[in-house]
Amino acid sequence: MPHFPMDSPDSVRSLPARRSVLGAMAATAASPALLGLSSPASAASAAPVAQPRALPGGGDLGPNVIVFDPSTSGIQAKLDEVFRQQESAQFGTGRYALLFKPGTYNGLNAQLGFYTSIAGLGLSPDDTAINGDVTVDAGWFNGNATQNFWRSAENLALTPVSGTNRWAVAQAAPFRRMHVRGGLNLAPTGYGWASGGYIADSRIDGSVGPYSQQQWYTRDSSVGGWANAVWNMVFSGVQGAPAQSFPNPPYTTLDTTPVSREKPFLYLNGSEYRVFLPERRTNARGTTWGSGTARGTSLPLTQFYVARPGVTAATLNAALTQGLHLLLTPGIYHLDQPIQVDRAGTVVLGLGYATLIPDNGVTALRTADVDGVRLAGFLIDAGPVNSSTLLEVGPTGASANHSANPTTVQDVFIRIGGAGAGKATTSMVINSRHTIIDHTWVWRADHGTGVGWETNRADYGIRVNGDDVLATGLFVEHFNKYDVQWYGQRGRTIFFQNEKAYDAPNQAAIQNGNVKGYAAYKVADSVTTHEGWGLGSYCYYNVDPTIVQHNGFAAPNTPGVKFHDLLVVSLGGQGQYEHVVNETGAPTSGTSTVPSTVVSYP
Repeated sequence: MPHFPMDSPDSVRSLPARRSVLGAMAATAASPALLGLSSPASAASAAPVAQPRALPGGGDLGPNVIVFDPSTSGIQAKLDEVFRQQESAQFGTGRYALLFKPGTYNGLNAQLGFYTSIAGLGLSPDDTAINGDVTVDAGWFNGNATQNFWRSAENLALTPVSGTNRWAVAQAAPFRRMHVRGGLNLAPTGYGWASGGYIADSRIDGSVGPYSQQQWYTRDSSVGGWANAVWNMVFSGVQGAPAQSFPNPPYTTLDTTPVSREKPFLYLNGSEYRVFLPERRTNARGTTWGSGTARGTSLPLTQFYVARPGVTAATLNAALTQGLHLLLTPGIYHLDQPIQVDRAGTVVLGLGYATLIPDNGVTALRTADVDGVRLAGFLIDAGPVNSSTLLEVGPTGASANHSANPTTVQDVFIRIGGAGAGKATTSMVINSRHTIIDHTWVWRADHGTGVGWETNRADYGIRVNGDDVLATGLFVEHFNKYDVQWYGQRGRTIFFQNEKAYDAPNQAAIQNGNVKGYAAYKVADSVTTHEGWGLGSYCYYNVDPTIVQHNGFAAPNTPGVKFHDLLVVSLGGQGQYEHVVNETGAPTSGTSTVPSTVVSYP
């Protein structure tokens, strides 16, 4: 792990590279007879052939969903037990959701490790109040927060013991629908390295202190202040956000978010579990819940097939065909065929980082070209046999207009390698128009098990074919070729964070015809309208530091394709960029780890 001089928290200027710089088996196990179910179809006819029995909706959430109420004894002990198991289990198999019923809880410190989600079960964050903290720190990694992935906090009100809550995270660690009655510190104890992060639909009464955080995106929220910036801090629809000032300091600030729709969430209506579906907003600013109950609709849990690890893809598809939604309880699901979502308005919601592993090279999940699908809260982990794709939103050639009711992909994370061998040609393909990608981390692993230039080969991260697609909070890293390819018209991205693949063996391995390296973010030559705000690409070619990357961004040079606030960074001089976008922007130089920036292009 290279070591760089660390600036003081009051004047963080240049930071090093991250990471390696450094139950029962659901309905398939129970026969319909044992479940006591009958089929309306078979009851209505005298056909001698047995008809398929209906799968049940609702049911128990399983052993890894731990539900507390204010009268529960030993809450802190249980939180500590889960944390001890998950604190350093970066590629482990444990998955947990910690859910708190509405009420007030005193004196808690919920430390979150890997694959752990904590959430309140009220309709508003203020329904579930913790006089205490929800903490992410980096003691397990010697004060380095750059690998604090795969954890989340949602729908809680916190009154931190010290007045400030610590949330020192890296990628895939959303902070959603939270009310902090105090400040929020995004750095680890000691102000060590950090590389996050994402906040949405949240209110921070005090100031947010990023300190050592390299980049951050905050959407549709309210903050009492913002202390500093390192490389790339982006805000859209945030009350109290700092004014636009990129690159000094590097704040990119949009007054509103053009289109947004918050993530579905589980809540309690009395003793009944329901899933709330927030409504779509245009030109959004501030939280959805600050002035009365959030707008939207809700579904009873009885309309969901509550899946447990061990269930087959065939059963999940049977539930979808039957008209049920899917709630994926925490655990690991092996799939021998794609989950196929064909019905408009279908919800696929994961709890506790439920993880889908496609076996034998299949695609994990596909949707039809229909309105209003909501995919949220799960991880797709590539299998050892190459998948041509891992997630497909809409079929090839999808063209229907979904502007009034788009598909949303929220906190859906993809990993190739790290937990074991994995391969995929293209991780995520967006074919349906108007899709909103709201916070994703698509990661070809740069550390862990099964990592190597060809071992976890993955040429492309995200390919957008559909028109009118919006990405808010796009993190895509380390792919062998293009990290993002955008072919659709009128695409928009607000915040992009990227690192090129560390492990390229030499210049020839990344040569793109006559071009040195594949751009991190490539807009196709056929595109006439596209826009992006707050986009960053970093290189750290530690295997061959002489590698030169021509640019971080490549796009047609036409008035309708616009970029605002771009940067490229050579981390410690391990490789260099010649330009920022196309032939524009100064080269990075030496070992300074200082960004080269372009404020506006063209």
